[in-house]
Amino acid sequence: MQVIDAHCHFWRIARGDYGWLESGGAALAPIRRDFLPPDYPGAARLIVVQAAPSLAETDFLLSLAKGDSRIAGVVGWVDLGDPGAAGLLCERADNPALRGIRPMLQDIADPDWLETAVNPRALAALVRLGLRFDALVTARHLPMLARFAARRDDLPLVIDHAAKPQPDRGEDWERGMAALAAIPHVHCKLSGLLTELSPEELRDPLPALRPILARLLDWFGPERLIWGSDWPVVTLAASYDEWRDLTQALLADLSPSERAAIMGGNAARFYGLAA
Repeated sequence: MQVIDAHCHFWRIARGDYGWLESGGAALAPIRRDFLPPDYPGAARLIVVQAAPSLAETDFLLSLAKGDSRIAGVVGWVDLGDPGAAGLLCERADNPALRGIRPMLQDIADPDWLETAVNPRALAALVRLGLRFDALVTARHLPMLARFAARRDDLPLVIDHAAKPQPDRGEDWERGMAALAAIPHVHCKLSGLLTELSPEELRDPLPALRPILARLLDWFGPERLIWGSDWPVVTLAASYDEWRDLTQALLADLSPSERAAIMGGNAARFYGLAA
């Protein structure tokens, strides 16, 4: 089984555009350092996802892809509200490693920004260039995201980190995710779940994770779930190997072909990766 880690990050702190890391206080101290390809602990092909809302970071990740054959694709950032966004996308899409774009929607105050502020020419360019859309969202964004996805059946969309399910927004999360799953071109990443658990749940994560996975499988099926490590952010809650072991336990009742799809095949298809 070929594993594709469809959600990991690399950063070099001295580049200076990781504001969330700098302002995150003591909780983020363990990851407030450089994480680069030689540090990656697994054996997988990689989709490297932006972690800063800057063109400079996207260009940095594309440069890393040139030097490491494990990096199968980059999900970068362009300000989709910029009048020149279409041109900026075209310039970077000359690099075949660019596979998608991720606006950091969770950090934008207006939950409807994607509907009200995005340049239509930028969305048309995403489609024309064959790029994908990674949605970094929480429960408050899901109704908007469902409206957006329903209108854009020409733009493959994946929900990062299963929209970060939280106990206090459980009904909103379930309602919103079910609505999105009803849209055939919407996928969901099985990633970023451990860092949403409480300290008590982290002592034995499987009981908390099993009902989440059960819902995701009911909604998206094994053919639209995509595994990612969210490394190195995952290390705030557990090691890379611990998340891999938990994933294997969570998927143990699925068939070998279904496990292979979630662990790599779906990512290859969604991001249009060459074999």
